[in-house]
Amino acid sequence: MNPEDLYQAMFRRKSVRNYHSSNLSRETLEEIESCLLKLTPLDPHIKTEFRVVSGDQIKTRMMKRAPHYLLAFSEKREGHLVNVGFMLQQMDLYLSWRGIGTCWQGIPQPKKSALATSTLGYDILLTMGKAQETLHRECVEEFKRMALEDITDIQGADDILEPVRLAPSSINSQPWHITGSPELMHFYCRKLNPMKSYLLGRFNQIDMGIALCHLKLSAEHQGKEVEFLKDEAASKIGPEGYYYVDSVGLRD
Repeated sequence: MNPEDLYQAMFRRKSVRNYHSSNLSRETLEEIESCLLKLTPLDPHIKTEFRVVSGDQIKTRMMKRAPHYLLAFSEKREGHLVNVGFMLQQMDLYLSWRGIGTCWQGIPQPKKSALATSTLGYDILLTMGKAQETLHRECVEEFKRMALEDITDIQGADDILEPVRLAPSSINSQPWHITGSPELMHFYCRKLNPMKSYLLGRFNQIDMGIALCHLKLSAEHQGKEVEFLKDEAASKIGPEGYYYVDSVGLRD
């Protein structure tokens, strides 16, 4: 799993919702299982497990069925959803680069047989299989995303932050806002009213992990060393309507 391949995939990946019914080969599934063991956590203290299961082990709930599903499990500690988003997005990008379609989905739910594959709590899944539609975007203009100035007030870091702007999110909600400087960036998530929080709150935390994954890959591509840290001051003075998630230190 080459970080440069993941970086390049950020500019082309798309959510795939239509799949061929045929399964991926045994060799490909074994390769995927091997890569899952190499994912980098945001918080190494949170236990995580990832499982590949077949489509018949999932309640699709009106969503189109995929031949395979990649399930994420973790212990329920503070930040576990952000951590899962950070880790599973590495796999999402890898599979896109590898020519395999994926899509983050929150509506389908694992059956008891799939939940029994782990002793940890279930968080989220990716659909996975051979795409029966266009696998990649042709250019950045095909992304439907907010402008960079709408998600950050940091000047002089456009090259690093552009891949964050392109990150996928639940129903394309793009809940992130980034403040600070090119050397120290603070990530905040949009606050929701009680009804929206019930529907989207946990998914938006996963979204923040996805954005942080894109930031790390982007910064490292630019030759930066990346350090994730908690900034007490930033946690108290965030933009109105947002809550603090994490800070990222960048140095040459």
